[in-house]
Amino acid sequence: MGKIAFVDLKKQLDFLEPAVSRAINAVVAAGQFINGPEVQQLEQALSEYVGAEHCVACANGTDALTLPLLAWSIGPGDAVFCPTFTFIATAEVVALRGASCVFVDIDPVTYNIDPESLAERIEFVLKKTSLKPKVVIPVDLFGLPYDYDKISAIAERYGLKILEDAAQGFGGLYGDKRAGSLGDVSATSFFPSKPLACYGDGGAIFTQDRQLAGLLKSIRGHGAGSDRYEHLRLGLNSRLDTLQAAILLVKLAAFPQELQARQKVAKRYEDALRGLVLSVPEIPSSSLSSWAQYTIRVPAQVRDAVVDDVKAKGAPVMVYYPKCLHLQKAFEYLGGHVGQFPAAEKATREVLSLPMHPYLSEQDQDRVVETLKASLKAAGV
Repeated sequence: MGKIAFVDLKKQLDFLEPAVSRAINAVVAAGQFINGPEVQQLEQALSEYVGAEHCVACANGTDALTLPLLAWSIGPGDAVFCPTFTFIATAEVVALRGASCVFVDIDPVTYNIDPESLAERIEFVLKKTSLKPKVVIPVDLFGLPYDYDKISAIAERYGLKILEDAAQGFGGLYGDKRAGSLGDVSATSFFPSKPLACYGDGGAIFTQDRQLAGLLKSIRGHGAGSDRYEHLRLGLNSRLDTLQAAILLVKLAAFPQELQARQKVAKRYEDALRGLVLSVPEIPSSSLSSWAQYTIRVPAQVRDAVVDDVKAKGAPVMVYYPKCLHLQKAFEYLGGHVGQFPAAEKATREVLSLPMHPYLSEQDQDRVVETLKASLKAAGV
């Protein structure tokens, strides 16, 4: 039996290779490796897919979060709210701007930012600190868009900007709104493990605001004005290179079919595992997950042993995430402590993510499920 891949980019390439090769060869032949026409074509195609007026491609998903904070002049004295149960980039960009990252607990079912916890943390900042609440960064974790209606109501009440972190959510839906269109600004990543992925680093920012889009384009190119040697402001070097844009154009064309395939993989997992583990993902009826990860829960006392056993038997599994951000050494200066965010901390002890990609065969998926079942049984579950 062959090795099972957690995310199988090789199998995807087997399907897309002729188109990918043509796209790469065309860029090489044209020689426009920076700001070639494919970049603008991709921005237009992404805008149309997401339902945003403007798309600004950039170098990576972290920059896609950084650029809006720069455009909004977020810095010292400002409070930016984000979940503690997510990848560090969501909060890292805040700290690097000199702003204060204020962590928030998660909903234990969706894993996304908990509206009640958000409101409580905003009130804490207003009453107990001198910080100014400015931005909330809700994350579309594991592919499920955040609760747009509730978070938007809170943001409007307190005058906060919403920066949607759609790095994992690209392709997902909240009602009829596509992930990437749910914030004042939305950011996504094309890192190879993401639902829509390039062959390196890449990212994009979406907004309905034309003036803001122009500002973001200036900032991504060293703060340039109408001429590359006219600098109106300080900025970054955050261009998406033409080769990656060309590859993404090919992958975007195949993405709707891949998204359907992800739904089928998720449904087979649910049918096989419901009732055998503590929980399988619950997707609200009004939403669609892009299934960046398929994350279940198992008892905390056996989780790590089960992970080791499943891996030893050849089925790749991962833990996203084993430690909350408020407990990470990088953020110890904020004074976080164990027990501060109980839902998130409980999740770190129980979550377990299974292989998920649109080219996962039923045979390999069955192997993963049977291996997991055997490991759970051996652990006494």
